[in-house]
Amino acid sequence: MKTIAVLTSGGDAPGMNAAIRAVVRMGLEKGLRVMGVERGYNGLINGEIKEMNRNSVSDIIQKGGTILRTARCEEFKTEAGREKAVKILKAYGIDGLVVIGGDGSFTGAKLLSKLGVLTVGIPGTIDNDLSYTDQTIGFDTALNTVLDAINKLRDTSTSHERVSIVEVMGRNCGDIALYAGIAGGAESIIVPEIGMNVDEICKSILEGRRSGKLHNLILLAEGVGGAEEMAKYVEEVTGIETRATILGHIQRGGSPTASDRVLASRLGARAVELLIEGKSSRVVGIRNGQIIDDDIDEALAMPRKFDKNLYDIAMALSK
Repeated sequence: MKTIAVLTSGGDAPGMNAAIRAVVRMGLEKGLRVMGVERGYNGLINGEIKEMNRNSVSDIIQKGGTILRTARCEEFKTEAGREKAVKILKAYGIDGLVVIGGDGSFTGAKLLSKLGVLTVGIPGTIDNDLSYTDQTIGFDTALNTVLDAINKLRDTSTSHERVSIVEVMGRNCGDIALYAGIAGGAESIIVPEIGMNVDEICKSILEGRRSGKLHNLILLAEGVGGAEEMAKYVEEVTGIETRATILGHIQRGGSPTASDRVLASRLGARAVELLIEGKSSRVVGIRNGQIIDDDIDEALAMPRKFDKNLYDIAMALSK
C-alpha cells in the first residue's frame, strides 16, 4: 500500500470535511501518498484527481459540505463506466479508495472491490439510515439544525395560537423527525415506519385546545406526505390556523457539531488502517461507542430497526 484516494459521493453531510481531513492526515502519518477525487464517481471516471497534503485539509474541520464536492454519475452505474474508473485508479497508482457517503456510494465501492480495488466506506448521510452503525456522520448536526428551526417556529406559533407542521428530511427513515421531535417537544411526530392518521391528529389538537393548549407543533418526515397538503386538511377540520414549513436542504448545511467532528475523525482514521491491513469491501461505523467494521454486503443487507420504544416515549411525553 503506497497510495490511497478519498472521495465523497451522494448527498453532502456536515462532517464530511472532517472525515476527509482524517483520511488525508492519517494516510500521511502512515507514510502513504494521498489523492483526492473531486465530484465523486463522476470525477473519478473523468480523472479529476489531485494530490493532497496536510495543508490541503487545513481549516476545514469546522466547515459543512465537502471540499471535494459531490455529483451523481449515471455512467458509473454501467460496467463500462466502472472499468474506466479502475483504469483511472491504476493510471494514478492508487492502491486503495475511501468512499464517504450513503448506501448508493457503498454499492459503488462494493462493485469496485469486485474489480480488484481495495475499498472502505465511511457513512456520511444526515438520514441515519444505515442499519449497521448506530450513527452516521451528519445526523447530529442535522438534528441540531432542525431543533434550532423548530425552537424559532414555536415562538411564532405560540404568539398566533397556530398549528405548525414542520417537514423534515427522511424518505424511508424517520430518525430526524423522531429525535428532533423529542428534543423540540413536538405534540405529534409522523414517521414512515409508523405512518399517519391525520384524523387522530386533528382530534388530539382539538382536545388540546379544550384543555388550554394554545399551539401545536407537528414533525413530519418527508417520506410520509406533504406538509402543505396536511396543513390545509388540518385547518379545514379543526378551524385552527395551520402553517407548513418545509426545511429542505438547510438540514444538510452548517458547521458540524463536536459529535460529528469526532465521529468523522475516528472513522476516517480507521478506514486508512483497514486499507493498510489489506482489507477491502468494508464499511466502518460505530456500535455501542466502539468503532467497528463490517463487510459491505452484510452491512447493506442488515434490516433497519426502528426504535419503537423511543417513539412510544415521545408519544407519552407529548400529551
